[in-house]
Amino acid sequence: MQPFLIKKLDFHAEYRFYSKDFGGSFLKEGYVRYNFNDSTRMDIGLVQNPFGNTTYNSHNWFFNLPYYVGFEDKFSMGVNFHQRSNRWIYDIAFFKNAMELNFGDQSATDPSRYSYDVAGRNKEVNQGNIKTEYLLAADKKIGISGMLGGVYNIPTGRMGARWAAALHTDLTFGKLNVKLQSMYYQYNLSDSAQYKNKVQLAAYGSSYEVARKAYLHTASFAYTQPVKLGPVKSLVFYENYSYMNKPQTGFKDTQMNVLGCMINAGNLVTYVDWAAGKNQPWLGPEWQNGLSTGNREAKWNSRFNINIGYYF
Repeated sequence: MQPFLIKKLDFHAEYRFYSKDFGGSFLKEGYVRYNFNDSTRMDIGLVQNPFGNTTYNSHNWFFNLPYYVGFEDKFSMGVNFHQRSNRWIYDIAFFKNAMELNFGDQSATDPSRYSYDVAGRNKEVNQGNIKTEYLLAADKKIGISGMLGGVYNIPTGRMGARWAAALHTDLTFGKLNVKLQSMYYQYNLSDSAQYKNKVQLAAYGSSYEVARKAYLHTASFAYTQPVKLGPVKSLVFYENYSYMNKPQTGFKDTQMNVLGCMINAGNLVTYVDWAAGKNQPWLGPEWQNGLSTGNREAKWNSRFNINIGYYF
């Protein structure tokens, strides 16, 4: 749904419909935006977290690994202040919690959601984000992002902490776009010893375990070729690679690669992807532990995907 304007107010909402096995239907994002002027605005509601390359750190339908650990195209309940000043872009945000469907400090996070959020024995609370980008040119920017937040442990009633930081670039050279990002995240959980090395995340109706700390590196390239093939206006060829290094002893790393093409035909957008992964839960058999301990014997698994979407 496109935003509509009432004087200085915008309203934006996007609702997703999936099968019951994938969580059913749920709100992806929904917020009110107040435009102070052309360079300053504030969003309130279910808002995208200003962290790393946004709106996306990838070009493909599957995203990159940061999405699957809650750091790409992630939305939380709170407020984000955005300002552009000459060549600098600033975002400062506070999020009280992830999208709440079951209220109360003893209620576990419902997995029927779009964004990957902390679930199971813990809940996300009181998160702050700061993101700064510098424009080298109108289509070239470099940036740094930071996040600090709490992790409430339901069984003990104690508060833990989590933090993350990232360096990122989004550069366009004619028809070629390059997105590079390196980040680190860490959870310090206030839980029993046997649960402290892994955290549970949930989305699309189910959950899995993720290493409590990791480095993630992504390199995404896309080449846009304008065409005139009936309604088709352009073809975007892309190659996106991401790597997750887990420093804990005995934990095996995760890799993911997506090669494909996006076909733009007005409001009709088609993704043709060949996605491959090793210890990637959505692309292989290691669902519960792929992003946590991993499997020493894991092999590369792949999936061919065609997604046709109509956006309005």
